[in-house]
Amino acid sequence: MTFGQQMLFFFSAVGAFNGLLLGIYLLFVKKIKYLPDFFLGLILLTLSTRVGISVGMYFYPDLPRIIPHLGMSALFFTGPALYYYVRSSFLREDFDLKQCRTSFGILTFILGAVGLVYLFFPVTWDRYFGTFIYTVWSVFVLLSVYQYYIFSKRTIQNSNKFLLPVMISNVIIFLAYQLISTGWVQIYCAGGSLVFSFVLYANFLIIFSKKSDQESVKEAPKYTNKKISEELVDSFVSKLERLMNSEELYKNPNLKLSDLAAKMNMSAHQLSQLLNDNLGKSFSTYINEYRISEACEKIENGSFLKIEEIGYEVGFNSKSTFFSTFKKIKNTTPLLYKQSQIPSEARLQSSEL
Repeated sequence: MTFGQQMLFFFSAVGAFNGLLLGIYLLFVKKIKYLPDFFLGLILLTLSTRVGISVGMYFYPDLPRIIPHLGMSALFFTGPALYYYVRSSFLREDFDLKQCRTSFGILTFILGAVGLVYLFFPVTWDRYFGTFIYTVWSVFVLLSVYQYYIFSKRTIQNSNKFLLPVMISNVIIFLAYQLISTGWVQIYCAGGSLVFSFVLYANFLIIFSKKSDQESVKEAPKYTNKKISEELVDSFVSKLERLMNSEELYKNPNLKLSDLAAKMNMSAHQLSQLLNDNLGKSFSTYINEYRISEACEKIENGSFLKIEEIGYEVGFNSKSTFFSTFKKIKNTTPLLYKQSQIPSEARLQSSEL
């Protein structure tokens, strides 16, 4: 092995190894509280597996023929993982995890069926296996780019700061493998591996630069004690009311102050200050007033739902919380409030019966 080949092997192998470790960390070591991290780990794991096997096959071509097909099988899930990484980054709590599991189950079944075909017809299918894998990868990369465009166009706020770098990186790696697979560049496996290593380290630099920017912001002079100017209060309050009425955010039982602040494009401290200083309410009181108001409307309109079901419908996560909050705000229970909406004649008839 020449010095150039040694350097090629070193950088490719180190990139694959680091990507594999990071993927394993995101999938199995880190506690998954943020769903996009899971899909990012899956992307890194599948790409690193493919890259590692590619490097091994390039420098050790006598390895069993089944090994490169294992690498291609890992690559099969890279596109779907990127697609759901984009969707989960935008949709957040609205992301349909059940539908995602079903999709991955179907894809696994398809890959297994294709693997059986290759097992019984290895010579015939050998030419088409790679084409099949790259076609699936291509379809999901295009769908991912399209989803990103659609969500961005709808001005749906993305809470994932690393989505765009990850998207661009995957597209670069995808294009590199597609172009190299045409035969225009002869070092197919090692070439794609080098691109992966380069993109992986470039993303590390981006992440560290973002962290340093965040630290510099934290060190900046604090404005937290400054009151929001009267000129901005009215516009903020109007925007907050429009947001609550149009998107009905209060119906989310897991809504947090930081989530609403992100929708308002302001810090959580500023939003808390706006609610407490200018509206005279805490965050929970403000949200619960919307929920109770909606519950009252449903009761007044003769909703067919049970009392406790109305509570869940408007955003409470338990019956007891709904009842206690209702009594605190309306000074009565939901049941008594419902009875008060029945006309006196109807109440008299029901009592006679």
